Amino acid sequence: MKYLWGIAFGVVIGFLGVGLLLLTTGKPRGEPIKLSPPPTSAPLIIHVTGAVNKPGVYSLPPESRVGEAIDKAGGLTDSADASLINLAKIVEDGSQVWVPYLIEENVPQVDSEIVRIEPTSSRSSNLININTATQSELESLSGIGPVYAKAIIQYRLENGPFEKIEDIQEVKGIGPVTFEKIRPFITVRGPSGN
Repeated sequence: MKYLWGIAFGVVIGFLGVGLLLLTTGKPRGEPIKLSPPPTSAPLIIHVTGAVNKPGVYSLPPESRVGEAIDKAGGLTDSADASLINLAKIVEDGSQVWVPYLIEENVPQVDSEIVRIEPTSSRSSNLININTATQSELESLSGIGPVYAKAIIQYRLENGPFEKIEDIQEVKGIGPVTFEKIRPFITVRGPSGN
């Protein structure tokens, strides 16, 4: 009986050896697996403007922050008001990072009585709509220079349109003195003042 067990064991080992030999020497079947490199995210394209040293369009890695975009644009200028921006915010592809300018706190005070200038009929048709005016149109107003014009536009972007002309005094740096100078020349309605 031991003899039969030995033969059976030899036959099994023989079959296993032949199977193993066929597996290792046979042609491979199917398609080989190709490993691809992990996908890389496309860079972000950001427009940095305002109070930075080198305004322009820059490429940044994904998940970049506003602070990194500003650094790429040469950093803040001395006239930048960084307190109005969130440097930790993640930027999105195709977005614009606008760095506001400081608004001078020292608005010149007039000691004498304010002289009101009433608009004439020809002037009333040329009122400047403070909700739609461009920077150059705002700068044409007495007492409104580039800094205040940019502040008005930034205020509109952040808070929506002005409901009445008196609301322009909510813009940092524009007080009663400046408001009285521009009051006759501004509107919140259409260009005709209607």
